[in-house]
Amino acid sequence: MATARIFVTLKKGILDPQGKAVEHALQGLGIDAVKGVRVGKLISLTFEDVSETEARRLSDEACEKLLANPVIEDYEVELLQAVE
Repeated sequence: MATARIFVTLKKGILDPQGKAVEHALQGLGIDAVKGVRVGKLISLTFEDVSETEARRLSDEACEKLLANPVIEDYEVELLQAVE
């Protein structure tokens, strides 16, 4: 069993209004040292009975077809092996 953690973020140069809102909220809370916030999403996929190579291939396919918008988003796949 393997788990893929997929981090989807906006590409550099794409405006991130949610990140900007979080930055302003943090400053409103007195956390003034923050000078940039980017907000993304974390997606977890669990695979059974597939190799690490196949889990990565399937994760990439899922991102390219559904989980990430390749025009404005980047993604990174991190595979974790389950401890049995």
